[in-house]
Amino acid sequence: MLHSKGPHNAAPFTYQLKPLVFVHLIVIGWLYVALMMAVAEATNTTGTVLGAIFTFLLYGLAPVALVVYLMGTPARRRAIRQRELEAQEAARRAAAEQARQPAATTSSGLPDQGGEAAADAVAPVRKEP
Repeated sequence: MLHSKGPHNAAPFTYQLKPLVFVHLIVIGWLYVALMMAVAEATNTTGTVLGAIFTFLLYGLAPVALVVYLMGTPARRRAIRQRELEAQEAARRAAAEQARQPAATTSSGLPDQGGEAAADAVAPVRKEP
């Protein structure tokens, strides 16, 4: 069976990796290198722990956070656009559903069109006893 030819056995060990996996590998690698730089800074005879922390923050976390944020911008825009389209579609469905329902005879949904007398907007002022 290992030597059989056919479309079902063309390449059983071929992996299709998404580009997102490679981005994660780059981020992990960069943070590892920055961590090793920080460890070297902390363990050096002239280095300090504070210097190691700043090395990791400024060479590791800050650039990675900036790059990941900038690379994620198109995905965030697509998600926002998709939510807006879904909200517009929901509004269209609600308007179509409301148009299919029969209108009530006493209330048309518009202000002062319900056939009822208007109430006083301001309560009358009275003296305290």
